[in-house]
This record gives sequence, structure tokens and C-alpha cells, in this order.
Amino acid sequence: MTADRDGAPEAPYEAVAAHPDGQTTAARYAAVAADYGFDGVVVRTRAASDEADALADDLEIDVATGVEIDADPEEASGLVGRAREQFDVVTVLGGSPDRNRFAVESDRVDVLAAPMRADGDLNHVLVRAARDHDTRIEVNLGPVLRTAGGERVRRLQRLRKLRELVDYYDAPVVVSARPASHLQLRAPRELVAVGETVGFEPATVRAGLAEWGVIAAESRRRRSDSFISPGVQRVECEEDDQ
Repeated sequence: MTADRDGAPEAPYEAVAAHPDGQTTAARYAAVAADYGFDGVVVRTRAASDEADALADDLEIDVATGVEIDADPEEASGLVGRAREQFDVVTVLGGSPDRNRFAVESDRVDVLAAPMRADGDLNHVLVRAARDHDTRIEVNLGPVLRTAGGERVRRLQRLRKLRELVDYYDAPVVVSARPASHLQLRAPRELVAVGETVGFEPATVRAGLAEWGVIAAESRRRRSDSFISPGVQRVECEEDDQ
């Protein structure tokens, strides 16, 4: 078993689009993901995130609240600020130069999602900005799993370019198959195998799956009553009996 950046064993998570944005409820995703060996799921759908707390009590799997902001930078800026106080994981849907740049240059954004969607692209400037702002770049393996022929070849080529960039600049990543249904979920070992076809080291894919949980845990800590500022936390002190 590999370890995350804090030295703890990695726990794989998947980030899912739940009903009404996807075809499957958050509860169904969580149940199937647990069977597949995931330790947690991030619900990307704002409307479905309300289910997370109840699911965490019913299932032996962490269910983190998330939101994926699908808006251009002018509108996205305000949405990110409000979402930061409400959700465990805040992602911005990329796919255009302006969206990609906004996401990687914002300290309040956790993940640039699907950066190569549509005609989206990444270059060394954006990848270095992601590293400097600790914005994770999503490695989306979904198109490789769900396309064939020439389209699959093109997707593999773009992912290989992304892999070269994030490897060279040591940029942080998360890994996902971006399932829109529980039928599109794949076990962590399958995602590791797909990542290897692109050239990713197995340890990199495992760490990218675990990073969703790292983000959620840090966000929850920051929103807790005990958090004051980075490196400063309120603790309860016992009074001396005298």
C-alpha cells in the first residue's frame, strides 16, 4: 500500500455526478463504490450533497459534499466564494482557456475539473500556476473507458500530454472516471490499470484517487469551530484541580 503526502495509508475516493445531474442517486453511488473498494465518494452535485451526512451514518464509506461550478470566470468567482463555506470539495469545470486559467490561479478552488473537455487545453504556464496555488488538476480517465477507435486514440494522446506536464512541473492531481451512473464506476485497481496505459505510475494514480479524501478532510478541518488560521487551532484546556 502506498502512502499519501502526510505518510498515512491512501484511501481511494471517486467523485461522482449524482441525480439530478447524473443518472444515479448519491446513496446508490455510495453503496456500489463501497463494494468496489472505495473508502469514500465526493458528490459533485450541489442538490445531492444534502444526502451526505445521512449516508455517512448508514454506510461504511465516507460521503463528502461537493459542488462543480459550471460558469465563466465573471460569474464563477462569486459562486466559488459562497461554495467554499458550504462544501467539502469545490471544483470548477474547465474546458476553455479562461476557465482553466481562473481555476488554477484561484486559491479557493480545490480542483480544475475536466480541463481538456471540449476544446480545452493546458500548457506549462497553467500547470505551474496549479502547482503554485495548490489547485489539483483532474486526470479524467472516463473518455478512455467510454470511447473507442479514433476518438479513444485522441483522448489517450491528450492525457499523455497532460501526464508529461504534471510530471515535469510536479503539479498536484486528482484522478477520476467522472461517472454519471453507478454503471460507469470502476474499481481502483481498474483505474490504476487504465492510468498505466497513459503512462502514469500506479502510485500516482492511487495518490490521485486518495487526494479527493485529503481535500475533504482539510476543508472540514478549516470549517470546524476549532480552526483559527493555518497552523493555529483552538483546543480545550483542562483546569488544574487545586
